[in-house]
Amino acid sequence: MAGGQSVHADDWVVVGRDLFGIPDHGWVVLLDDQDLGGENDQWSGSRKSGLGAAGLLGRWIYQLVGLVAIASTDLAMAQFLASLISMTTGYNANTYVIFAIYVGIIILHGVVNSLAVRLNGIFNMISVWWHVLGTALIVIVILATTPEKQSASFVFTEWANNTGWSSGFYVFILGLLQSQYTLSGYDSAAHMSEETKNAQQGGPWSIIHAILTASAVGWVFLIGITFCIQDFQSQIVEPAVGVSLSQIFLDSAGETWAILLILIILGAQFFCGSALTLSSSRMVYAFARDGALPLSKHLHKLNKDKSPVAAVWFNIAFCFILGLPYIWSETAFSAIVSVNTIASSISYLIPILCRIILARDTFEPGPFNLGKFSIPVGIIATIWISITSIMFLCPTESPVTAANMNYAAVPFVIVIGLCVSYYALWGRHWFKPGGTRACDLDDDPELEQKSDSVSRNGSANEEIGYLKNLKT
Repeated sequence: MAGGQSVHADDWVVVGRDLFGIPDHGWVVLLDDQDLGGENDQWSGSRKSGLGAAGLLGRWIYQLVGLVAIASTDLAMAQFLASLISMTTGYNANTYVIFAIYVGIIILHGVVNSLAVRLNGIFNMISVWWHVLGTALIVIVILATTPEKQSASFVFTEWANNTGWSSGFYVFILGLLQSQYTLSGYDSAAHMSEETKNAQQGGPWSIIHAILTASAVGWVFLIGITFCIQDFQSQIVEPAVGVSLSQIFLDSAGETWAILLILIILGAQFFCGSALTLSSSRMVYAFARDGALPLSKHLHKLNKDKSPVAAVWFNIAFCFILGLPYIWSETAFSAIVSVNTIASSISYLIPILCRIILARDTFEPGPFNLGKFSIPVGIIATIWISITSIMFLCPTESPVTAANMNYAAVPFVIVIGLCVSYYALWGRHWFKPGGTRACDLDDDPELEQKSDSVSRNGSANEEIGYLKNLKT
C-alpha cells in the first residue's frame, strides 16, 4: 500500500482538485467545440485540421480506456461477490470461479445495454440515487457500529509504506494511482453528446458536475471508512474474506449489516459497469462510422430501438479477452487499473496538445470557453498528465521481480503500435474524423450526393449538423 491511509486521503483531494481545475477545463472546452460523437479523435482531428493520425491515435487509446474500465470494474465486482460468498458460506473462491463470475457480469451488462436508449436513461437515473444514498447509508452505519474508531492523526498523518521504496515523494506519487483511477470516466457525457439536448453547454457542465459530485461523495466515503479501520494488517493487508472493505464491514458492523453494505457496493459496481459499457459502445459506434475499425460496416449499425447492439457486444467480447490474464496472475488486475488511468490521461493529452500547439491560432471556441486562460490551463494540464502518466508506468514494489513488475506499458505500447500501423497501411485512405462518415456514405448513395452538395456550399460544421438532422 503506497503511503498508507493518510496518503490516500490526501491524494484524493489532490486528484479531485487537479481534475476539476486543470485537465478538465482544458478538455471540456474541446468538447464544447464538438457536439458530434463527443470523441477524442473528433477533438484532435476535426475542424479542417487535417490531423487524422492524431485523431486516430487518440481514439484508439481512449477505446482501450473504455474496454479496460469495464473489465476492471466488473472484475472488482466479481471479487466483492466472492468475498460475500466467503463471508456467508465459508467457501473461498479461486481465480477460476472469480473469472466465471466476471464473465456472467459482463454478459448481463451486454444484455442491459442492448435495450432501448430510454430504458438505459431510467437505469442511469436509478444509479445516481443508488450511489448517493448508498454511500450515505454505508458511512452512517459503519461509523455508528464501529466500537473503537481511529484518531484524526491516524487518518490524516500516519505513514504506512509497504512498497519497499525509500523515497517518500515516489511513494506519494504512486498513491495517486488509485485516486486518479477512481475519479476517471467523468468524460462519459462526451460520448453521449449526440443523445444530449444542447450538447455544447450540457456536455461540459455535465463533466464539471460529475467531478464535483464524485470528489465530494468519494472523499466522505474514504474518510468515513478509514476512521473505522481497527487492524491494518488483518483488514487491509491480509483480509480473511479476500476484500479489505468487506472485512472492515464484517468486523465493524457484524455479518447482517456487512451483507447489506456489500450488496449496496455490488449494486453500485453493477450500475457503474453498465454505464461504462453504454459509454464505450457509443465510442465504438461513432468510431466505426468513420471507418476506422475492422468490421466498421457492421459495428455502426443500429437496431430497431436505435441501440448500437453490435458495438455493445464488441465491447463484451473484448472484455472477456482482457479478463483472461487474471486466471494466471492476480497482479494482472493491478496492470489493468494502471492501463486504464494512463490511457485515459494520454487520450486527454493528445487533443489538448493539438489545441495549444498546432491549433493555437486557428481553434474556434464555442459558447463554453476559458478565454485567455485556455492556453495556460492547457499547459498546466499537459505537465500534470505527463508526470503522472510516467510515474504510473514505474514499478510499485521493491525489489522488482517478474511477479510484481508493472506491466501496464505492455498493452499500451501494443495499442499504439497497432494504431500507427493501421493508419499508415490502411486508415489514412478512408479515416475521416469530425466530418462526413465514410460508412454512412457507403450505405446511402443519396446521403453521399447531399453531403457533397453541403460540402461545396457550407462549412464543415454545417455539414456535420446537416448530416445529423438528415439521419435523425
